[in-house]
Amino acid sequence: MDFDLSPDQLALRDAAADLLDRECTSERVRVADDGFDVDLWRLMVEQGWTGVAVPAERGGLGLGTVEIALLLEQVGAHVAPVPLTQQLLALDALAATERGEALLAGDTLACVARRPLTRNADGTVSGRPEPVIHGARADLLVAPATTDTGEVELVVVDLGGVDRVAEPAMDRTRQLARIDLDQAGARTVGDADAVAAHLDRGAVFHSAELLGAADAVMRLAVGYAKDREQFGRPIGSFQAVKHRCADMLVDVEGMRAAVYHAAWATGAGDVEGPVAAATAKIWCSDAGLRVAESALQVHGGVGFTWESDVHLYLKRVQLDRVAFGDARHHRARLASLLARRLETGGSVLA
Repeated sequence: MDFDLSPDQLALRDAAADLLDRECTSERVRVADDGFDVDLWRLMVEQGWTGVAVPAERGGLGLGTVEIALLLEQVGAHVAPVPLTQQLLALDALAATERGEALLAGDTLACVARRPLTRNADGTVSGRPEPVIHGARADLLVAPATTDTGEVELVVVDLGGVDRVAEPAMDRTRQLARIDLDQAGARTVGDADAVAAHLDRGAVFHSAELLGAADAVMRLAVGYAKDREQFGRPIGSFQAVKHRCADMLVDVEGMRAAVYHAAWATGAGDVEGPVAAATAKIWCSDAGLRVAESALQVHGGVGFTWESDVHLYLKRVQLDRVAFGDARHHRARLASLLARRLETGGSVLA
């Protein structure tokens, strides 16, 4: 069995990296208005990134979840100030609706949430989801909702006229917002299975961003260790720094294996999809932070300065690791999934 990326997938990855190398420099990231680069967003839309997994008959590229992971890895690697992750998650639920075309064209922006809203008896929704990435600019919110009978469904809420408060976050490359919903109009776009898919894909998508950020900040650290000299030698020649860099590489490659297995499994509808998604988010949340913190240590005092790019990645990782469930949440979820398997006579090893 061939586990390598196909030539087309490699071409997509390289094209995305080339575009972001040119158009998403750290200087440009730093000056993005409230963590959103409109020009970069339009360029991504023109390249068809929003429609990467939308069927060709609906105007998309008709690719899959692995291709989404390839793009989001590059978004994380360049700490791109755009809502691509959120748009792709929303399109997964709305591509077949009248809103899908506007989302595909990037004219309508969407945000997404993990925490369920309350579905009221009159069909409206109430509640406050977790602080939502890019929520202050979004036109739509896609989130789970729970009815008074305990049923779960996926809903879309039009945010026009809804009170939103932009919330300061350590991650200056993206803006958070608190959204308070009080009997807001909502439309059901999926059942409990759609909610489960939404949560799994959210975990995988943020894991892919974590992979990209960790890989990029590791490379920054290795480059710095080769160039920075102390006592007449590059610091990378010292054993303690060598070991730290080696540990970063082990973490990053583990993240890569977990992310791409989860991307394939969730995209293919494999029975292992939920387990793979939870595993990827656990590993990437923990390992991504270890890598970013190690990169900071390799850089020493300069890594703490505003001029260093290390802090951009560290703060990006801090937000992505809690988005759609942190490692603790997914450990509990993974334990529940495996326990359920054992109860039905299965094995924890599928």
